[in-house]
Amino acid sequence: MPWFVWLFAAAALGVAEFFTLTLVLGLLAGAALVAAVVAGVGIGLFGQLVTLGVAAAAGLVIVRPIALRHMAQAPLTREGSDALIGRRAEVMREVTATRGLIKVSGEEWSARALDESQVIPVGALVDVMEIEGATAVVYPRELLP
Repeated sequence: MPWFVWLFAAAALGVAEFFTLTLVLGLLAGAALVAAVVAGVGIGLFGQLVTLGVAAAAGLVIVRPIALRHMAQAPLTREGSDALIGRRAEVMREVTATRGLIKVSGEEWSARALDESQVIPVGALVDVMEIEGATAVVYPRELLP
């Protein structure tokens, strides 16, 4: 079988993968590319089919599980207000269970204390524990373990 037939099959499988996003058809497209290279070298049809089978099996058994595991992981970078979680902030206006103001990353945010019984004074350093809407939930740094 000529190499360009394998190349056409690889392109068709690649287009199908683009629309389905299963990672199966893309790996089969890669296997068809390997078969095209083997056909271009001059190896016969049986060798091409064996190469196609080995490359497809290796892709589906080895590469696909690794790719799926990486796709399931959360991104390493946080964006927007999520990026503020874990940051240190300074109290600008006393923080209670219901109100307060902090400065974090150069911006002022409304805040409330994580522990509802705490009152955090002006100038204290706090950690942003979570973001609820436009309010940062904070906890004093000196009380952290």
